[in-house]
Amino acid sequence: MSDYKHGSMDIAAQEKTFEGFIKACTWVVVLVICVLVFLAIFAS
Repeated sequence: MSDYKHGSMDIAAQEKTFEGFIKACTWVVVLVICVLVFLAIFAS
């Protein structure tokens, strides 16, 4: 059996990656909303 203890792994890299992913998703959502507002105002 292994000597693994729950909660002992260093997850700093995963946390940093997840933070970057959430930040990128937020920027994409803001960009999409801006594009939709622009199209709603200036389309046709």
